[in-house]
Amino acid sequence: MSNQVPTGGASTTAKDEEIANKKLPPGVVLDKDGKPCRVCTSAASWRAMTKKAAASSAAAAGAAAAATTAAASSSNSTSTTAAPTSTPPDDCPPDVEALGRSTWTFLHSLTAAYPTTATPEQQAEMRSFLNLFSRLYPCWVCADDFRAWMNEPGGRNQPRLAGRAEFGHWMCEAHNAVNRKLGKKEFDCRFWEERWRTGWKDGRCD
Repeated sequence: MSNQVPTGGASTTAKDEEIANKKLPPGVVLDKDGKPCRVCTSAASWRAMTKKAAASSAAAAGAAAAATTAAASSSNSTSTTAAPTSTPPDDCPPDVEALGRSTWTFLHSLTAAYPTTATPEQQAEMRSFLNLFSRLYPCWVCADDFRAWMNEPGGRNQPRLAGRAEFGHWMCEAHNAVNRKLGKKEFDCRFWEERWRTGWKDGRCD
C-alpha cells in the first residue's frame, strides 16, 4: 500500500501538499481522503510521524530558531517518549490495535449473547448488522479486509447464524483469519465459549 498522498483537487490544502511531498514512516495508513488515518495506524507509527513532522518544522524555522527548537524538541521527546513501546494514556484516541481489541471483545460478546437457536428474523438482523459493520468500521482497511473475507468465492466464509454454537465458532474463525494475517497466534476455536461466555473450567473467572 502506498504511503503517498494524492495531490490536487479543490480540497487540497497547503498542509496536505506538505504531507504528500514527504515520505511517511512505515505503518502509517492513509484515509480515503489521503490524510493519515489515526484509527488505521498503530500508536508507535503515529508517534514516529508526528515526531518527524515536528523535526521538519523545526529545521525550516531558520538556523538560530531551528537550533533552539530542535534542542527543546529533543529534551521533550526524551521525557515523554522514554518508553517507546508503552501504550498511550487511556484518554487518547484509540490506535488500530486498541480499536481492534475493543471490537473483538464486543463481537465475541455478541456471539455469546446470541440465541441457542435463532429465529429467521434474528438471523436476518445479525446478517444486516455484520454487513453494515463491515462498511462502517472506523479503520477502512480493516473493514475492507473483513468484507472481502466474508465474501470470498464459494461462500465458505458467509456468516453462520442458525444458532449460538455455529455463530461463535464462525466469529472465532474470522478472528483467526486476522491473527494469521498479523502473524499472531491463533485461538483454538473449540474453547471459544469458555473464553467468551461461560468462563474457564478451572474457575479462574469466578
